[in-house]
Order: sequence, then C-alpha cells, then structure tokens
Amino acid sequence: MKKILSLLLAALLLLSLLAACGEAPEDPPPSYRVYDDGRARPSSCGRLQVLNGKLCSESGEPVMLRGVSVNGLITSESLLNEQLFEELSRDAGVNLFRLPMYTYGVGSVGYCTKGDKERHKQDIALGVDLARDQDMYVIIDWHILSDGDPNTYLDEALLFFGEMAETYADYNNVLYEICNEPNGVDWPAVKRYAEQVIPVIREKDPDSVIIVGNPDWSKDLASVAADPLPYDNVLYTLHFYAATHGQDLRDLTERLSRQGLPIFVSEFGVTASNGGFPRDLDSADTWIELLEREKISYCMWAFSKAPEACSALKRGVLKNNGFAQEDYSETGLWLLDTLARHNSR
Repeated sequence: MKKILSLLLAALLLLSLLAACGEAPEDPPPSYRVYDDGRARPSSCGRLQVLNGKLCSESGEPVMLRGVSVNGLITSESLLNEQLFEELSRDAGVNLFRLPMYTYGVGSVGYCTKGDKERHKQDIALGVDLARDQDMYVIIDWHILSDGDPNTYLDEALLFFGEMAETYADYNNVLYEICNEPNGVDWPAVKRYAEQVIPVIREKDPDSVIIVGNPDWSKDLASVAADPLPYDNVLYTLHFYAATHGQDLRDLTERLSRQGLPIFVSEFGVTASNGGFPRDLDSADTWIELLEREKISYCMWAFSKAPEACSALKRGVLKNNGFAQEDYSETGLWLLDTLARHNSR
C-alpha cells in the first residue's frame, strides 16, 4: 500500500512540475525546399499579383511561370508523388504545376456528375502541398470542358471555391482557375459566372490571383478586351495547340498583350487541338518566343502517359518518377529542351 501511495505522489509531483513549465511546445513547422535558382519561386517572389497587365512578384517585378499540367486529377493520381515533383522542380526547372479537376465526366472523373468529391479534394490537397514543398506555384483548375457553359454547375463552383479559398488563404503559391474552356456560350455569360465566383474567393483570400477562361475554348480574347472584369489580380486564359492555332492567334495575342490585357496560357500543346498528331514543334517554338517576349506565363498539356501525341511521357512507361531521357516522348523532350533554354536566360 505504501508503495502505491508513493507512486501516486510521484505522479502528482510530475504533473505539477509539467504544469509549472507551461504547455508543451508545438511541433516545429515543416521545412520546405527553397530553390535559389533565379526562377520565380514562392520563396523569393511570394504571393503573386497582376500589375500593368503582367503577372508580378509580391514586390512588383514581372515574373515568368513555366509549368506542366497533368491530364486530369483522377487519371493522374500516380503522378502526384514527392519524387516526381522534386525532379520537375529541381532538374527541369518547373515552377508551376496545374491540377485540372474535371467538372463533368463519367464515374469518378466528373466532380459535378456524381464523382467522388472527397477524393478530388484530397488529390488537390496533395498536389498543392507537394508543389509548396518543392517551391512551386500551383493552379487549382475548375476544368470546364464538355459541359461548355460554366453556369451549368454554378452552385457547385461557389461551394468549391469558397472551400478552396478558405483552405488556402494563407498559402502564397496557389492560383485559382475558375473555368477552363467555356464553349458554346458568349463572353457575357462567362462574365456573369465570374462576377459571382470571384467575390466568393476574395471574401476568404482577398489578394489571390484568379485566372478566367473565355469562349471558344479560351481563345476569344477580343471579347474579353472589349469588356473586361472589374477586378484586380485577374488574368485571362489563352489556350492554343501549335499544329492548329497559328499566326492569326499569335498576332491577336501580341496586340492585346501590348495593349495591357493580362494573359495567362494555362494550357497549350505542341500538337493538333485534339491532342493528336501532327506535332508542330516549329510553330510551338514560335509561340514560346512570343510568350517569353511578352512575359506571358505558360503551362504545357500534358505531363501524362496517355496514348496521345501531346503526352510528355511514352505510353507504357511503368514508373511514376525517376524518368530518364528514353522515357520521354518527342513532346516531352521538346518540353525539357524548352525549359532548359528559357530558364537559363
């Protein structure tokens, strides 16, 4: 009995000593990789903003984001891994990763069509954190495509972006893309959608950069320039595929950029617009030279193993990181070469 009482007294004494010392210290914050390589990084450029028609660092200097997009969250889950993000950021110089979440589709692919919403959001959370860990910016993409009109799932969009903005308000590496490729609708319809979604984001994340698509699969910049949105820190999407969209669209892009329209190429390919052959690498090079000259950031479709000419990886590659030269398609080799050339400038 005396032994038990002694143990109880010792326990009480220990508890009193712990209380006197105050609460236990919190776990230390996670450490993030910092790349001091001269490229636009969250560690050096901070939260981005739009000034005078250009994407700029927190201090107001124009920046270039050069990145990749997977071809869908659910279909590319295996590529959301730490090793791959490190390779892309450290070795290839990628400073932007796009996470396209299809709103419409079959089964789990379509977030708004009975898809697994929690699974989609878990993939987004993983992708955002992997990008932050590797000093990259990241785009959360509401991937309108087959549904055409972004107003079709407006209520879901409001809920989704409200949740995303609340979750990532303190992150300095997140950009929101609120409608990928509107089609079959005019700019006034897309603008009405944007005027409802943007305030929901800004309520939680007031300084965020928001990317807004436009009609004709995000090629109708002329309509946007004639009637832009009344918000700061907004970029307007341009999508092109080099074998389909040539000098006419380049001329329009250059003219509107020089007039001050803030443009962001959140998706482009080196192929035809359906993602298939032919590849037109000469046209792709001409496009990239224009984007570099005009300080328009870009993101290539797609870092994928899908059996399409636009995919950066060869079909049948089994691994999900540690890619060697022989694992890349002609598209992927062009991407690596392009990043190497322009990141060194």
